[in-house]
Amino acid sequence: MAATLPAEGVSQRTLRSETWIVLALSLGASAASALISFIGSLTRPEGLKDQAATLNGSYAPGRPWLDLAWQLFGIATALVPVVLVAHLLTREGAPGLRAIGFDRRRPWSDLGRGALVAAGIGSAGLAFYLVVRGVGANLTVVPESLPDVWWKYPVLVLSAIQNSVVEEVIVVGYLLRRLDGLGWSPMAALAASSVLRGSYHLYQGIGGFVGNLVMGVVFVWLYRKWGRVGPLVAAHALLDIVAFVGYGLLAGRVDWLPTA
Repeated sequence: MAATLPAEGVSQRTLRSETWIVLALSLGASAASALISFIGSLTRPEGLKDQAATLNGSYAPGRPWLDLAWQLFGIATALVPVVLVAHLLTREGAPGLRAIGFDRRRPWSDLGRGALVAAGIGSAGLAFYLVVRGVGANLTVVPESLPDVWWKYPVLVLSAIQNSVVEEVIVVGYLLRRLDGLGWSPMAALAASSVLRGSYHLYQGIGGFVGNLVMGVVFVWLYRKWGRVGPLVAAHALLDIVAFVGYGLLAGRVDWLPTA
């Protein structure tokens, strides 16, 4: 799946710099932040499982309209690197995000495949999280701590979709396309994509890193097989929607779900 360059040509040095810039503005920066956060968690007196990693929290407690504005602002600005990727792919002569299979050509196929992937990964992922937290290798993950207001669940769904679009477009479709174009072997590209995915989840603990690294391997393999990130975006969105909304509905009501 080699990169297609425009007629005037773009040097590999330019493509390499471009890739670093995209990562620095998005998931690469998240990986660095997650590492710092993990070091901070390790050096606290409490064990990891006695600490919490909150994924969707309030930006303005007690001020729901201001909070909503901040939530929507955060979701929108997080998608800017995806717009940049679309621009860069178009510049090289490719049809934007369609070049990596993120389009509306096969919506039902993408959704169906994504649902199957989500069902398999979701059950295994929950079991793995409960085990690694139980042995003290993971923080308690709190998918949401938003106030009980009317926009809570719509915002959680939008947040899940934003996460899935950013991660799968950049860490799978775009990164693999660029690494292929730079001459990386398929195994090296798989390792880079998977380790990156695990790294920006390190703030959750060792379990977050390992679980997402394995998920990254599966997603890269599926992308190579299908040639589309659409099913991966669907799978990731479904996983996060179930996690975010499910936690909001079940936290404190069932004994098996850890809470902070």
